[in-house]
Amino acid sequence: MNKKYILFDLDGTLTDSGEGITKSVVYALERFGIEEKSENVKHFVGPPLKENFMLTYNFTEEEATKAVDIFRERYAPIGIFENRPYDGIKELLKELKEAGFILLVATSKPHAHAETVLEKFELYQYFDYVLGSEFHGSECKTTIMKQVLENAGVENLEDAIMVGDTIFDIEGARNVGIDVIAVEYGYGKKEDLKEADFVVKTVNDLKNLLLG
Repeated sequence: MNKKYILFDLDGTLTDSGEGITKSVVYALERFGIEEKSENVKHFVGPPLKENFMLTYNFTEEEATKAVDIFRERYAPIGIFENRPYDGIKELLKELKEAGFILLVATSKPHAHAETVLEKFELYQYFDYVLGSEFHGSECKTTIMKQVLENAGVENLEDAIMVGDTIFDIEGARNVGIDVIAVEYGYGKKEDLKEADFVVKTVNDLKNLLLG
């Protein structure tokens, strides 16, 4: 692929973080007297938590902020490690790096948590720049991606492409003016992913597209 810069989402794209996130969402909801099953909150993987609590459970902004704090009571010491890189991701990143691509991370996950995950699974070494959200920030994916592109010194947007698993990655890429690859192995809705420039089913398909 004739690109120089590849931006990656983290949750649902590089690592399968669903278990830790969904269990921590259920933990937070219990404190509000809401009983929920993990399989019903998979849409919390990836997008900003506060907005998701507000949209899904009609929380006020104050309630949603409190819910995020409670979520992190469990997530920071436990849930963050209920996680694993998707099979083949580490090998893919190594090959991309060796091929001369500049690899970047743009995630809605808090920046400190993103760094912890990448270091834990020995992925951090492959990235030239990593950016997540502030702990109580409301940065949309567009804002994060725009800052990543600026900080990485991307001058021609045609040289960059985003890889993600949700509509938020697709919309962010559209808003900043770069192409986007949607991965079906993550947590996004398949009907949403059709809006991407490219759609791949597996990590191996992603490798063939990027290195083909």
